Amino acid sequence: MNMRELAEQAKSQLAGLTGLKPVTVAGVFNDEQGWHVTLEMLEMSRIPSATDVLGDYEVLLDDSGNMLRFERKSSRLRGTPLEEAVS
Repeated sequence: MNMRELAEQAKSQLAGLTGLKPVTVAGVFNDEQGWHVTLEMLEMSRIPSATDVLGDYEVLLDDSGNMLRFERKSSRLRGTPLEEAVS
């Protein structure tokens, strides 16, 4: 599988497991554990959309694209700059 296919697998599997909507793929890398895919997921839709709650998740996949684990790393409002969200 290539990186694009692995990212799509991660989005699909995490959405199916959590019921959340994928927003974007924020990163992908491979190490001895497997493929790490960082995803932003829509946790709560609000009006205006700048106040939507986004969750940052890390998904670990094997080389075949099977999910081994996932972890929610943080959450933030869509309109919050990343520098402020990390503090």
